[in-house]
Amino acid sequence: MASAPAISAAFDHFLAAWRPLIPIPGLLLILPLVYLFFRSTWRELDEEAYRHRGEILASGRQDLRPLVAMVMAAVILTLHEYYGGRTYFDDAIRPLLAAYDAAHHDKVLHFNRYEELYSFGWWAFTRVVGYTVVPFGIWKLVYPKDSLLDLGLRTHGFLRHAWIYVLFLAFVLPAMWVVSRQPDFGSYYPFYKAASRSWFDFLVWEAMYFAQFFALEMFFRGFWLGVLRWSFGSGAIFAMAVPYCMIHFQKPYLEVNGAIIAGIALGSLSMKTKSIYQGFLVHITVAGLMDWLSLAHRHALPKVMWPPGS
Repeated sequence: MASAPAISAAFDHFLAAWRPLIPIPGLLLILPLVYLFFRSTWRELDEEAYRHRGEILASGRQDLRPLVAMVMAAVILTLHEYYGGRTYFDDAIRPLLAAYDAAHHDKVLHFNRYEELYSFGWWAFTRVVGYTVVPFGIWKLVYPKDSLLDLGLRTHGFLRHAWIYVLFLAFVLPAMWVVSRQPDFGSYYPFYKAASRSWFDFLVWEAMYFAQFFALEMFFRGFWLGVLRWSFGSGAIFAMAVPYCMIHFQKPYLEVNGAIIAGIALGSLSMKTKSIYQGFLVHITVAGLMDWLSLAHRHALPKVMWPPGS
């Protein structure tokens, strides 16, 4: 009888050899289940959009919501790509912070010790502003009668739908176990490589990480779906899933494919519950566990509260 290590090695070899094709049967298996679970929600969205567009056409007006929302989304994502990353931080922001801290003998920002953390702080800051302040603020100016609470921010019924969070984790956690066995997993997470240096580094990083996840949920599952549901119906969910998948490029291959399912499932969940909070909890649970598993697999979990030399 084969030993457990031998079975594990054979499974890892299978994943490595067939990895490009593995997501296809997974999609064929999971997406029909997503359809069965959310088909009534999709139908409701389509009926609402049909009535809304009918009223607009009957009045002789033009539905400009897709134009405003999708052009704004494209501009925001482009700005993030070119000015919201660590490359731009190194070129434009880092010299300013380094010069300021040098003038104060590294006693204010402690930039030399936390330089990488500052670069991720810029990344998280631009996501929070770009995903929340900009689209929500501009939308309220253009459509002042729209309530921002209707863009996924209502809390009513949160506890009533909490069971869906548990159900999602029942599907996601086994997939996480498969992904965590890939060789690129351990080298990719956490993004902040000094997270293992101390619990301070780890916790500050996770706080920034979770903040940008909340902003991401507000943008993709709150703003995007909230403003486009009247124009596209359930199609708003599938349209959102495409750029949502694309922002995961550069991540491990299986995770990027998982983002296709996550985009559709979390978008449908947001429309079903009228809020982004269950999806946010799923997101941070998975993200936090992936960082934890990556460090644990390498025996690199923090051992001290503060970085050496603090």
